[in-house]
Amino acid sequence: MTTWSVQQLRVPTSPQSADGRLLHALVDAQNEVTRAAWGSDDFAVTPRRTLSLLQHQDVSRRLRLLAVDDAHPEHVLGFARLDLPLRDNTHTGWLDLGVRPAHRGQGIGTSLLAAALAVAQGAGRTHLMTETEQASEPAPGDATMSAPTGEGRVSRDDPSVRFALAHGWQLEQVARHSRLTLPLDADALAAHREAAATAAGRDYRTVTWTDATPDRWLDQMAELHTRMSTDEPTAGLDVEEEAWDAQRVRDDDAESLDRDEQLLTTVVEHVPSGRLVAYSQLMFPPHTDEFVWQEDTLVLREHRGHRLGMLVKAVQLQELAERRPAVRRISTWNAEENRWMLAINVALGFRPAGGCGVWQRRVEPA
Repeated sequence: MTTWSVQQLRVPTSPQSADGRLLHALVDAQNEVTRAAWGSDDFAVTPRRTLSLLQHQDVSRRLRLLAVDDAHPEHVLGFARLDLPLRDNTHTGWLDLGVRPAHRGQGIGTSLLAAALAVAQGAGRTHLMTETEQASEPAPGDATMSAPTGEGRVSRDDPSVRFALAHGWQLEQVARHSRLTLPLDADALAAHREAAATAAGRDYRTVTWTDATPDRWLDQMAELHTRMSTDEPTAGLDVEEEAWDAQRVRDDDAESLDRDEQLLTTVVEHVPSGRLVAYSQLMFPPHTDEFVWQEDTLVLREHRGHRLGMLVKAVQLQELAERRPAVRRISTWNAEENRWMLAINVALGFRPAGGCGVWQRRVEPA
């Protein structure tokens, strides 16, 4: 049996430096775990992205714990990615745990979890959250468990679910992964936009930009990000409002661009007040021209009922087709109880393609 040691990854000076070998080994392990779960490299990460996250520690303390093969110290068998917020939600942490398929069942995941819990405990955190991935949602039955929200299921037979249950995690929510295949029918998309624009009326107009947020919109985008943290469904997760300001928006954009990720943002302005009341953002990863991440989409509560969700997403998809015609796939995640946004996605052509269980566990004080 392979023996291993758990160690914390030191932040290398660059992906190409001599001290960057373990960084590449971590990326290889992450991508193998992701490929095994989804059968695709669309969700792959790059060494530059991984390093960039570790170099920017002002919003979250980001630690990477590695299970390293004792006989081959540059081979990563498993990993724990632990993010501890520093500006808000400082009682929480997010954990991503993965073990290469060939090395599962040897206690590596348990050792990594113990190490991550010790770090969280030492940092005074009281709650950790994590996710278990599923390529398809299981059918109802005794072998499944439903989220407390009443929407969405996970399989009790899934190894990651069994692991979570055995180690004291509680299922709080199920999120749906939706997949959109491109290109769309241009006439159908135009009809969606026209109907939504008619419902919205002349009080609302859309604006689209690429990459960094223009200075004139920084404060208002900060408000939208803050509201995103409270307005999206969070089920029983012990999370609080995030504090965004113009500088945090500027820094967040800069981080994405630093790791060669490009952005396409569409917003809705309420013309009488000059305020932004809705937004949707796409992120283009650097490793492929055919896949795009659908990031946040939000309509402020006080402006709902005007079909602004459909308007902002239809306009964005038209902009995407014009600016990035090579894109063939978009993925997005939504809470299963968020039936309003899911309905918009389905109308636009998104189809269910699995999802994840969102789990939480208490961290006992030191």
